[in-house]
Amino acid sequence: MAISDPVQDKTPQVPSQFRAHVEEAGPPPKRGWIWLLVLVVLAGGGYYYYRSRASAESKAAPAPGGGRGAGAGAVSVAVAPALKENVPYYLTGLGSVTPFNTVTVKSRVDGQLEKVHFTEGQFVREGDLLAEIDPRPFQVALEQMDGQLARDQAQLNNARVDFARYDQLHKEGVVAQQQVDTQNATVGQLEGAVRADQAQIDNEKLQLVYCRITAPLSGRVGLRLVDQGNMIHASDPNGLVVITQVQPIATLFTLPEDSLPEVLQHMKNEQLAIEAYSRDDQTKLATGKLLTIDNQIDPTTGTVRFKGEFDNRDLSLWPNQFINVRLMLTVRKNAIVIPLAAIQRGTQGTYVYTIKNGHANLQPVKVDMTQGNISLIASGVAEGDQVVVDGQDRLQSGATVEVQGTGGSGDRSNGPGPAPGKASGRNGRPNGTGKAEGDPGPGGVAAPQGLRRQQDAGKQN
Repeated sequence: MAISDPVQDKTPQVPSQFRAHVEEAGPPPKRGWIWLLVLVVLAGGGYYYYRSRASAESKAAPAPGGGRGAGAGAVSVAVAPALKENVPYYLTGLGSVTPFNTVTVKSRVDGQLEKVHFTEGQFVREGDLLAEIDPRPFQVALEQMDGQLARDQAQLNNARVDFARYDQLHKEGVVAQQQVDTQNATVGQLEGAVRADQAQIDNEKLQLVYCRITAPLSGRVGLRLVDQGNMIHASDPNGLVVITQVQPIATLFTLPEDSLPEVLQHMKNEQLAIEAYSRDDQTKLATGKLLTIDNQIDPTTGTVRFKGEFDNRDLSLWPNQFINVRLMLTVRKNAIVIPLAAIQRGTQGTYVYTIKNGHANLQPVKVDMTQGNISLIASGVAEGDQVVVDGQDRLQSGATVEVQGTGGSGDRSNGPGPAPGKASGRNGRPNGTGKAEGDPGPGGVAAPQGLRRQQDAGKQN
């Protein structure tokens, strides 16, 4: 009796048709191309996301001078009001101080310097005694010439007496006419000798005068070049001392040749004023007047030389000092003035941001002239308009703003602004760095309203 295996009995019996089908199937297909497709899709999605983000950022970029949209919150800015003022119009050039007269005092005779009567740096007047030379040699020569004159005068008197005798004897027929003529010639010779002696005496007296050296003009004495006790000569090249006239004093400065017609036109109507400023163009030194213009243009530089005069009562100007000279041509009446910091430049030209009802407005403007740190506006801004002077880089037209106060650029009391030649008017020529009328700073007269008016206007906004 056969016993069946329980394990063997439990094994399922697979139909023969199914086994044959499985045995005939090939290896499973490869799926690498699926991963390649996934990578291509991911790369395309990343590229699309990058382009979409760049496009969105470019669309959200602010207008010229702006950075943050109107809906991004209030932007803190500083403002200043546009003012109506009388602004001086300057031309600025580089110049040097030149004395009207400079004299090197020299001795006109040879001798020992006996006394010096001046102090270095002293101011002297014309005719003041500066030094004395030992006069004794010239006094001795004068006495010698006096003796020679007395001798020649005695001989002349004797010759005249003899001539009178010979003339009388000739009339009586005692002597010949030749003898009379000879005696008359002797009288003439002695008269000439007496006159020569007198000229020598006058010369010796002049030498005595030259022993006292006086100031030929009024001015300031420089450093002493010869000490007392030295022998000096009329041929010495350096002299005793140099005297320079410093009150009044002149200045020579240059301006571009393009400015010449404008200056000539104003010179016909009035005396033009000039102002001297320090080399850093921050300190006003003196005020004077324009004297004349050179008669030719320098072809190498294209400039014209001008000469001005300063009283120089406070000695603020020194000979050969380099200065910046401002030539005031006219005063622009009732000009609209805003701080230079408010002017922005873009592809469409110059513009400013004005504040109205708490929002920024991009306003194109036409700049008439720039003087130092202020700009004169021909059109685009009216008196009282609030212009942004700080924070424009975060603005765009229509942005909501929060006024923090007036900008520092609105205060023009800190100096005249940039160096000469950097500011230019409509004609593109250097026109100086003048200040607005009423300016307390060195550049001119400050605005009547001043910084307080700008601060009050900023607080009201």
